[in-house]
Amino acid sequence: MENSQRYSCAVVTGASSGLGEEFALQLAPRVGRLVLVARRGDLLEDLAQRIGQKFACEVIVLVTDLACGDQRAALIADLKKKDIAPDLLINNAGLGDYGEFHTADWEKLLAMLRVNIEALVHLTHALVPGMIGRERAAVINVSSLASILPIPDFAVYAATKACVTSFSEALRIELKEHGIEVLALCPGPVHTGFGEVARRGENQKGMPSRELFYVAKERVVAEAFEALEKRRARVFPGLRTTLAAQVFSLMPMGLMRWCMSRRPRRS
Repeated sequence: MENSQRYSCAVVTGASSGLGEEFALQLAPRVGRLVLVARRGDLLEDLAQRIGQKFACEVIVLVTDLACGDQRAALIADLKKKDIAPDLLINNAGLGDYGEFHTADWEKLLAMLRVNIEALVHLTHALVPGMIGRERAAVINVSSLASILPIPDFAVYAATKACVTSFSEALRIELKEHGIEVLALCPGPVHTGFGEVARRGENQKGMPSRELFYVAKERVVAEAFEALEKRRARVFPGLRTTLAAQVFSLMPMGLMRWCMSRRPRRS
């Protein structure tokens, strides 16, 4: 991320770990104010302390469960009360669920729908109006390679990410006249805590390994900022992920269904 791409204030959701934490760390030297949002206040405070020891930016911690509509409304009200008007919004918070759809816990699926779709759209709707007329403004929505694939055992998760990618593409067209960039970040497998969150209990085995496609979170975030600088609509970080996305995008649906039906599932 070049210094010329500096933003005055950035809001990062899901900032307590994984990609959100990495977004915060890479943004810290380049923003005046950094707002960290997540459920786990202890991890947010630790991250804020680490950033404060190294960088001059103001760090604000707002502990929020984005699956809860009342807490989201309180977050938005708190941002307005504190006169926080971000020119960069990174919708990174997300939940997953791995396993057959018919055996899924409904409350877990509902929380995933609320965080992955409802919260993302809600925060974007609340904060984008304040970006209009700014010298530079952008929204990064963290989607997934799964957004272009019908993945068994990830049916609802993949569907939520398909929504995120489609929403990002449409919003990008709408906001172009206002000079606001919108990027859909579509990573493949990344070594974060996502796998543990997506698992159904301690006795469930892990998701099928795709070590060949794993990309470090540092590279994912760096490529996101590079794509934003180049004003791209979406990015699939990592060469292998990019090639896979190109192949799947050109693949007839019948062939894709055949491939997905033979994909290794519960390992």
